[in-house]
Amino acid sequence: MTRQLALMAGLAGAAGIAGLTTLVRPALARRALRLPDTEATTYALRIAGMMVFALGLFLGGFAAAFRLSQ
Repeated sequence: MTRQLALMAGLAGAAGIAGLTTLVRPALARRALRLPDTEATTYALRIAGMMVFALGLFLGGFAAAFRLSQ
């Protein structure tokens, strides 16, 4: 089960970093995705960044809980 745990922790870290970057710097994500520079795009990217960051926290929490339960 070590490989699956490492995969979950790695995915959690990648999702957390991507989500936090999108949340804090939406202009960087907007340029990377080639989206228009509007206020609605900024709000949508911040919301999406928070959702992806929450996914990272969720997966990381489950990986840590699984590891501590053994």
